[in-house]
Amino acid sequence: MDGMASSESPQPSLLPFVAAQPLVDHHCHGVLRAGGDLAGLLNEAEGAAVTDGMPFDSLAGLALRRWCPPLLGLEPHASMEAYQERRAALDGEDVNQRFLRAAGLDALCVDTGYAPADLTSPAETASFAGAAAFEIVRLEQVAETLARSGARAATFPDAYRSALAEWVNMPSFGARVVGFKSIAAYRVGLALEGRRPSDGEVVVAAARWLGRAHSAAGKRNAAGKPTSDGTPARLADEVLHRFFIWCAADLGLPIQFHVGYGDRDINLHQCNPLLLTDLLRALEPTGAPVMLLHNYPYHREAGYLAQVFPHVYADLGLATHNVGARATALLHEALELVPLRKFLFSSDAFGLPELYYLGTLLFRRALSSFLSARLADDDLSYADAERITRLIGAENARRAYRLVP
Repeated sequence: MDGMASSESPQPSLLPFVAAQPLVDHHCHGVLRAGGDLAGLLNEAEGAAVTDGMPFDSLAGLALRRWCPPLLGLEPHASMEAYQERRAALDGEDVNQRFLRAAGLDALCVDTGYAPADLTSPAETASFAGAAAFEIVRLEQVAETLARSGARAATFPDAYRSALAEWVNMPSFGARVVGFKSIAAYRVGLALEGRRPSDGEVVVAAARWLGRAHSAAGKRNAAGKPTSDGTPARLADEVLHRFFIWCAADLGLPIQFHVGYGDRDINLHQCNPLLLTDLLRALEPTGAPVMLLHNYPYHREAGYLAQVFPHVYADLGLATHNVGARATALLHEALELVPLRKFLFSSDAFGLPELYYLGTLLFRRALSSFLSARLADDDLSYADAERITRLIGAENARRAYRLVP
């Protein structure tokens, strides 16, 4: 390949059944059709924090330089300048397929809540991986769609319930809807009351929110032109977020919650999953699975919740590639309490196909290390290790989301 190294990436030492396990990525996003700002998408930093290649001087950046260059025909640890030059010379679809196909994925549950025009759809993303595609509907997106269509506060509760059910039955992105996602953590934090709000409370809250949107839409600049582009006001009302969650629970599909680490839009101290305890107790009778995403640095707390609540599951999500070589230590900690039938794999890859590859590779390394240590200490049998790999790698997700091949 132009005199460069083979495109086959040398794999780290893995237990053979971990290396061969097809993974179900239960929370991820589309990838950019071409290009993309590597520094801006490698971690959760933004603005001045991504200047001068700062994200590359991190464990995530070092992991990218160690494992990704061989897939582009470069030596491991190639400089970022050489990597970006080589990447830019390749077709965008080629880059996407190289990394997603090498990830070893069997199915993708794609969050379509934020999907700019240059981001691939669930079906397109899955096609690069040779995997099945499913959709995760973001609860707040449904409300914002209603607001853009002129929804009125007085009829908002029924309109939202109908819209959510319609989205499930007639998905907007062509893939079967298998779950929902709440970003309450980004807007109001996770200290959500357990009680289901009444329709009257929802009407009052919707009036506040829609009133702000209408007020913004009515403002004009000095030239007399509207200053709003039709984007709804920021949806940050505890009653509405709680209402969305209860509507999702009524439909019985899994509900994903962003927990812990994320971009600077969150207040991290308000993203501890223990703050969800009252709501988890209240939701339990509905039978709707609750999926705690990412969780770092609260991964031990998430493991506790998954242990004591039968409907709660946990993963490590985007933390896996963000901590780079420390993913192994992180997984060892995350599995201390969580039932092994309640832990799932996700990459939370967004934009960069490299994040799919890094997420899966670092996860396989971490799981292999965990199981190898248990085998060495005779804590489990070889058959147990194989079964645990199947559970965490795919079967737990297939059971919780009721996926079919």
